[in-house]
Amino acid sequence: MTTSLDSSARQADPARPRLVTRALLLRFVSIVGASIGFNLLLSVVPLYAQESGGGEHAAGLATGALMLATVIGELATPALAARLGYRPVLAAGLVLLGAPALVLTATGSMAAVVAVCLLRGLGFAITIVAGGALTATLIPPERRGEGLALVGVVSGLPSLIGLPFGVWLAQHVGYGLVFTIGAVAPLAAVASVPALPNGARAGGPSVGIRQGLRSGGLLRPAVVFASTALAAGIIVTFLPLAVPSPGVVAVALLVQPGASTVARWLAGRHGDRRGSAGLVLPAVLASAAGVLLLARTADPVAVVAGAALFGLGFGAAQNATLMLMYARVPAAGFGTVTALWNVAYDGAMGVGAVAFGAVAGGAGYPWAFVLTAAVTLVALVPAWRDRGTASADA
Repeated sequence: MTTSLDSSARQADPARPRLVTRALLLRFVSIVGASIGFNLLLSVVPLYAQESGGGEHAAGLATGALMLATVIGELATPALAARLGYRPVLAAGLVLLGAPALVLTATGSMAAVVAVCLLRGLGFAITIVAGGALTATLIPPERRGEGLALVGVVSGLPSLIGLPFGVWLAQHVGYGLVFTIGAVAPLAAVASVPALPNGARAGGPSVGIRQGLRSGGLLRPAVVFASTALAAGIIVTFLPLAVPSPGVVAVALLVQPGASTVARWLAGRHGDRRGSAGLVLPAVLASAAGVLLLARTADPVAVVAGAALFGLGFGAAQNATLMLMYARVPAAGFGTVTALWNVAYDGAMGVGAVAFGAVAGGAGYPWAFVLTAAVTLVALVPAWRDRGTASADA
């Protein structure tokens, strides 16, 4: 996973195994379907909950329920996939991600919104864990870095388009169509699953979850990343509510993931050549500065600039923290690293959304964004401790 595209490209052996196979192309179908289903509704469901009479607290609760179920599902899926195989588990995840969204075309009650978010969160977790493990088996080990980069592009493009398009479509056409598309995309992708391999990998990681939680070399980057993920969950949930112009929101939600994608790529190139530890502090500072700019919710330039700056910091933090964690375990412990990193990601997004909703209800959106920036800066403490730390310190 840490192999760069450059190092892959420098391999001159013409006999390298083929990267894009029929199985991988079929897997791309379920990747795209899941990504559309998840990202199209990510900002729309909280907006729908708020406009249905639940207020800011309802919006935060919707994202919080989604992320809570995602974390639980991520921890439970590996054992499920090992027992049943990839195909049935991935198909079940796609169904859980898609079908519940249709309920929202009929009701906007808070109970229904929370139930739908819980089910969709479980479905999304299953597609990430079971689908991700399956994808790794479809990529030749000699070209894994190049292959994972390609997979990232395939999954990232629907995210880049889906977040702003979902909000725009809800405002201009209506929620019903958005929920229908969000349901149909993953459900249609189920048709590609029977043609995929079904076997699960044997054996487990040599570094278990408990051992990983006791390792400072793994916890410090995870905590740093969680602080930026917390802000990311707040932005996708509350920016449509805090900023009065839907057009500005759409641009900001397009710019933020776009900047993150660029930053992840640049951070990966830098990390391969000079190491990732030196990127963590700048990433935290950029993320906090971006959130602080978002506090000027009535200023379109500040909102878009803040989204871009946060996106750059968040993308760099994503790559740098994950690279550091991978470097601090043997290859057999990569599964534990992936689990810890994703739990930090999704757990922080959920907690941030719930807490921000409570604060914004009393203090208002600008002060809530200022407080979020301050919380992000707390991560400078573990980031500073981690600066220049050798990869073997775990």
